[in-house]
Amino acid sequence: MKRIIGCLLLCTGSFVLITTACNNNSSSNNSDAIPQTISYNFHVRPILSDKCFICHGPDANKRKADLRLDMAASAYAPLKDDKNAFAIVPGKPEQSEVYKRIISTDPSYQMPAPESHLGLLSETEVAIIKKWIEQGAKYERHWAFTSPKKSPVPTVKDTGWAKNEIDHFVLAKLAEKHLQPNAEADKERLLKRVSLDLTGLPPSLQLMDDFEKDNSPNAYEKVVDRLLQSTAYGEKMAVHWLDVARYADSYGYQDDNIRTQWPWRDWLIHAFNDNMPYNQFITWQIAGDMLPNATKEQILATGFFRNHKYTEEGGVVPEEYRVEYIIDKTKTYGKGILGVTIECAQCHDHKYDPFSQKDYYSMYAFFNNTKEVGYEGDVSVSKPAKMPVLTISEADRKNIFTYINDKDTGNLYVSVMGEQDTLRKTYLLKRGAYDKPAEEVKPNAIPAVMQFDTAQYPRNRLGLAAWTVNKNNPLTARVFVNQMWQELFGRGIVKTADDFGMQGELPSNPELLDWLAVDFMEHGWDVKRLVKQIVMSATYRQSSKVTPEKLEVDPENVYLSRGPRVRLQAEFIRDMVLTSSGLLVRTIGGPSVKPYQPKGLWEAATSGRGVLATYKQDHKDDLYRRGMYTFIKLTVPPPSMILFDASNRDQCQVRRMRTNTPLQALMMMNDPTALEAARVLSQKLSAENTPANDKIVKAFRLIICRRPEAKELQLLQDYYNEQLNLFKQKQLSADTTLQQGEYPHDDKLDKNSEAALMKTISMIYNLEEAITKT
Repeated sequence: MKRIIGCLLLCTGSFVLITTACNNNSSSNNSDAIPQTISYNFHVRPILSDKCFICHGPDANKRKADLRLDMAASAYAPLKDDKNAFAIVPGKPEQSEVYKRIISTDPSYQMPAPESHLGLLSETEVAIIKKWIEQGAKYERHWAFTSPKKSPVPTVKDTGWAKNEIDHFVLAKLAEKHLQPNAEADKERLLKRVSLDLTGLPPSLQLMDDFEKDNSPNAYEKVVDRLLQSTAYGEKMAVHWLDVARYADSYGYQDDNIRTQWPWRDWLIHAFNDNMPYNQFITWQIAGDMLPNATKEQILATGFFRNHKYTEEGGVVPEEYRVEYIIDKTKTYGKGILGVTIECAQCHDHKYDPFSQKDYYSMYAFFNNTKEVGYEGDVSVSKPAKMPVLTISEADRKNIFTYINDKDTGNLYVSVMGEQDTLRKTYLLKRGAYDKPAEEVKPNAIPAVMQFDTAQYPRNRLGLAAWTVNKNNPLTARVFVNQMWQELFGRGIVKTADDFGMQGELPSNPELLDWLAVDFMEHGWDVKRLVKQIVMSATYRQSSKVTPEKLEVDPENVYLSRGPRVRLQAEFIRDMVLTSSGLLVRTIGGPSVKPYQPKGLWEAATSGRGVLATYKQDHKDDLYRRGMYTFIKLTVPPPSMILFDASNRDQCQVRRMRTNTPLQALMMMNDPTALEAARVLSQKLSAENTPANDKIVKAFRLIICRRPEAKELQLLQDYYNEQLNLFKQKQLSADTTLQQGEYPHDDKLDKNSEAALMKTISMIYNLEEAITKT
C-alpha cells in the first residue's frame, strides 16, 4: 500500500502542475489593466499580430486591400479603395478605419472578418488600440530587432534582500505586480538546486555536510565555484546545446544507420569546461573551417551543422536531399542562435515577421556552398561519416584532442563543414521546391535584424559568423542569455526562447534581459560568469514555497516571487538515480552507450539493414554512464528518456516540453535501471554496520538531498518493517526481488533485510521530490 503512495506522490505532483497551467490559461486574459502610456511593441503589436497581420502583414501573397498594418507609412496612407479614408489617423480613433471596424457589429464591415475565424478583440484590446491612436499611434521597431541598451539599475526599497543587480530589476517588477519575494531557501534545498543546475548531479553527502557546517558569509559562493570547476559542469551545459545541434548517433530515415559525431560532443563538453567565450564558441561552429590557418579543433567545431539527418536510400533525387540539408542548417542557425522562425519564409514571405522569401534564401546561400552531396550511399562500419570528413588520428588525440575519449587506436571520422572551390549559385526556390529555381540571390543576413555590411563582412560563413557575434547584433546575446535563464529557472525571460519574433511572447522583464545581454558582451561573452551571476542572485536563491495569493496572481512564476520548482530533465533523472546509488561511471565523453531497453523496439521500426538493425545492449561500465551518453537512434529515441520529454533530436530544439503523465510514474517504479539502483544502494547500505533507521536516513539524503522529517521517516520505517516481515514469512520472495540488473550481488548479506531496504529505497525514488529541483 505504501509503495502505491510513493507512486501517487509523483502523480499528485503531476496533477498540481497541470492544474496550475490551466489556472494560468483561464485567468491571463482578464486581469491586465490598461497602461497609462501605450507602447506599440509591448501592448499594440501583439494584438495586431494575433488578429490582423495574417491579412495585413508582411506576406504580400496573403495581403488584402493592399494594406499593411505592421508599417506606419502604409497604415497612415489613404486606403486603396477610398482615398478619403485611412486605416489609422494619429490622435483620432473615430476617424480611423481600424478602430471603427473593430468596434463594429456589422459582419460585412467589422474586423477581423467573421470568415477569418480569428475572433473579435476583447474590450481591453479595443481600449488599448483606441488609447494608442489617441496618443499618436506611434510605431516602434520590433523590440528584439533593436540593439539592447543597459538601463540604469533600478533603485529599490528592500536593499537588504538584493544580492546583485538582477535582484533590483526583479524587485522593481514585483513591486509593479504588488508581490513580495520569498526568503532564501534552506541550505539543503538550495544546495540540491544549484548542484543539479550546474552539474546535473545531486550533491554528494560530503558536499552536503561541508556546506551545512560552513557558516562563513561566502559559504554558498564557495560551493558555486566548486561546482563550476567540476568537469560535470561541461556535461550539464552540453545537454542543452546537443538539443540545439540535433545531435544523434544515427543518420535517420529508413535504414537509420550508425554515425560517429561523438568526437564533436567531446569537443562541446571541453568547450564549456574550458569556458570558451560564447562569441568564439559560435564563430568556430559556424565557420571554424574558414578561419585563417584553421586548426583541426576549429574544423571539428563545425560538426555542429552536420548533425542533421541523411538519407542512405537508393532511388532518391540527390539534389532534393542536398537542398533539405541546407534548409536544416538554415533553420538551426535561425532558431538556435538568432531565436527567429526564419524557416517560415522558405515557401513564401513570412506572415508575421519582416522576413521575405528572398531574405530566407539569401541566408540559405551562406550554407549552400558546402561540399556535401544529397546522396552518398551507405556508410561503412569502419568509416561512418558523410563527406566532407575530418579524420582524427591517434597522434591527433595525443597532441591536439587530448579531451577526446577513445579506447581504440584507429582513425576517427567526423562529418564537418567544408567549402567548394568554386561558388555554387543560389536561387530563390518557388514554393520552396528544390526543382523550381527563380531569381538568383547572394549571401546576405536578415536585413530586419541588422544590415550585413559587405564592406565589413565577406559573403561567406566567416562573414555570417562575424555578423552574428557583432555587439550591435540585437539577437545573439539576448537569445543566449535567455536560454541560460531558461535552463536555471525552467522558463526564459522570453518564454518562447526559440521565437523572438512578432508571434513570440514578450519578455517578462525586458530591462533585465537587455541589461544581462549587454553585461554579458561587456565581460567578454564569459559563460561561467553569466551562470554564476544568475545563481548568486537572491532571486535564484529564493525558497520555492508558494502561497495561494501568489499562485492566483502569478501561477507560472513569471515575475519570480519564489524560487524555481521544476522537474528534472530526462538525462538528469537517470543521472540522479545512478549517482545516488553509487552506480554512476563518471568517465567523460567517448562513444554513446546502449543501456537497458525493452526488446523489439529497434527491430520493429527500421528496415532491418545495417549495424543498427538490432539492439545490442552494452554491459559492465557502459550500463552506468550519464544520460547524455545514451545512444540516440533517430527513428527510435531512447524510450525512458522520451517519456520524460527528452528531445528526439530530429531537428533543432531550444526548449523542451514538460508533461506529467502516469507513464512517468510507472517508469520510475519499473525501469530496470531504477530497480537496479535501488538494489545496489540497498546492498551497499546493508553492508554497513548501522541500524536500519540510519540506512533509511542515508538513502533519503542521497536521493532527496535532505534529512527526512519525523513523519516521513516514520512512514519509511513502517514500510520497511512491513516488507521485512513479508519476506521473512515467505509471502514475498527476496531472491526474486533482488534479481535486478547486472551489477554483481553480494550473497553474504541477509537477503530479507536487503530486499526490504531495496523496496523502501524504490519508494523514495518514486517520490515526486526525487525528480524535482525544489
